[in-house]
Amino acid sequence: MIGLLGFAAIWGFGLWRGAGRGLLWTATAIWWGAILLAHAPGIGAEGLVGGDFRAWLVFGLLAALVWLYATVFRAVKARAAPPAVAAPAAGFSETELNRYARHIFLREIGGPGQARLKAAKVLVVGAGGLGSPALLYLAASGVGTIGVIDPDVVEASNLQRQVIHSDARIGMPKVFSAEAAMKALNPFVAVRPYHRRLEAGIAADLVAEYDLVLDGTDNFDTRDLVNLACVRAGKPLVAGAITQWEGQLSVWDPARGAPCSACVFPERPAPGLVPTCAEAGVASPLPGIIGAMMAAEAVKLITGAGEPLRGRLMIHDALYAETRVIGVKRRPDCPVCGAIPSP
Repeated sequence: MIGLLGFAAIWGFGLWRGAGRGLLWTATAIWWGAILLAHAPGIGAEGLVGGDFRAWLVFGLLAALVWLYATVFRAVKARAAPPAVAAPAAGFSETELNRYARHIFLREIGGPGQARLKAAKVLVVGAGGLGSPALLYLAASGVGTIGVIDPDVVEASNLQRQVIHSDARIGMPKVFSAEAAMKALNPFVAVRPYHRRLEAGIAADLVAEYDLVLDGTDNFDTRDLVNLACVRAGKPLVAGAITQWEGQLSVWDPARGAPCSACVFPERPAPGLVPTCAEAGVASPLPGIIGAMMAAEAVKLITGAGEPLRGRLMIHDALYAETRVIGVKRRPDCPVCGAIPSP
């Protein structure tokens, strides 16, 4: 009987005095050891503490299992729990901290990564199928300055897949429609709309203003021009492409050892071999899948999280739900980036 009363006294008095659980479990283990010692041959004190040696042994082992489970559970819970958000960091208001909390909770991004997103400048070429989700997620992620260049206006046929636009904005230039949607989603980002075609005369100066570029265009002339401008400026290029049910994505970045698009696709396909979306059609969600991945690559590049698709080409087949990633390398004889020394 004294044995059980001893345990009750330890926990009752300990909790009343505010003792830590570690101290309580230590005292419990010591008392349990004393009980076992009282039952040892030659001691003769088993009548004082009561009970049977085997019963006390099993009781102690069960208590040890309970302690071990509680310790592991608390450790796992502490590891999984999001870190506490500190006082507002310089440059972030309370509203912004609340808005970006899910990013700040990610240990791969955190406060420093979110600050880099806010300071970043990203140019998106094309506000169509791929540009739509990419622009929305860049804005939602808190990229501080987002440029978007596109010469077209919103048409009814765009709305099947270009989710940044709306029926009410048919006839409006796509860059201004995209600006309205992004500002409605996140008023804390700055949007720079360029309602014009990207041409050789402006490409170099425009790309030089930004940290990285996303290419969501649907014609080879613009893709080649964007690739050339990014190579010369040493800027990473996140490039996506889609047709029918299939899309592809990579990060062209020869300044950091990855190939440029001309390394992997040195020649254009024959006319008619790769039809446009207008000619062959495209599944509505496909641009959303690839465009969102483009935004994810941009976030990784800005924050340093994870492993971007440098030196890798991802091919996604939405019709059969298959995704493949293949390695791609720079070509020393590439006419676009061959002269750039490897890092």
